[in-house]
Amino acid sequence: MQIAIEEARYGINHKHGGPFGCVIVKDGKVVARAHNEVVRRKDATNHAEIRAIQLASKKLRNFDLSECELYVTGRPCPMCKAALKWAKISKVYFGCDYEDAKDIGFEEEKGDGINGYTEMPLDTELCKGIYEEYKKMPHILY
Repeated sequence: MQIAIEEARYGINHKHGGPFGCVIVKDGKVVARAHNEVVRRKDATNHAEIRAIQLASKKLRNFDLSECELYVTGRPCPMCKAALKWAKISKVYFGCDYEDAKDIGFEEEKGDGINGYTEMPLDTELCKGIYEEYKKMPHILY
């Protein structure tokens, strides 16, 4: 967790984003470390966990990080939770909770975690066509 805190500190001192640092570990060794870069990169998806998953996947040459553990200074938001699920991270350790984040101005979870947009189906049959093409092809399921 100390490395995650160092990452968070680096990020806030360089005005990259919020106080969120993250480390991914495999077999007791750090494979990736990252911090929030939402402000720096002007990209709402540049959370520490997302960046760390990208770096770990690149280093390990695998999207399956099931043998890895993640350490992060704040409890993962709904977007990061979904990314952790898809990366198959085996265990997540977090420092601060949503209430702590809310106390410094971050509203991590409102209702179901989906904010500000409406979902509506469109061109379902056309989209099913591409699904069917994919289904018929040899592929790695992901």
